[in-house]
Amino acid sequence: MSITGTLIVQMIVFLILVAFTMKFVWPPITAALDERAKKIADGLSAADKAKSELAVANKRVEQQLSAARDDAAKRLADAERLAQQMVEEAKGKASEEAAKIIAAARAEAEQESIKAREVLREQVAGLAVKGAEAILRKEVNASVHADLLGRLKAEL
Repeated sequence: MSITGTLIVQMIVFLILVAFTMKFVWPPITAALDERAKKIADGLSAADKAKSELAVANKRVEQQLSAARDDAAKRLADAERLAQQMVEEAKGKASEEAAKIIAAARAEAEQESIKAREVLREQVAGLAVKGAEAILRKEVNASVHADLLGRLKAEL
């Protein structure tokens, strides 16, 4: 055969091969490529959606953390206020108790003072009577009286 015949036969075989490839081989490859492109696009959209959901979840977490911090701060302030109130109440009770104790001590001291005065009065009265008896028993003499009064002073 001549070169032209061979070339024409090769062209026909090539065209048959191209037609066969386009009809039977090419569509499954194209379908697989399209399916893969669709899966990649779905994955990217899912990733974007997950990112947005993550951002929303992070915002919710921040809000909840902020609310928890505020709640903790309020509870701490309430506890401090309650502790301060308890301290003030205890101070007030202690002050009242101290006032009662001081009043009782003053009353007791006053009673002891009154008793001591009464005892002192009784002793002074007894000494005065003794002094008067001693003066009346002795004769009236200025030097003896001065001596007796001096001893009386010493006893008081």
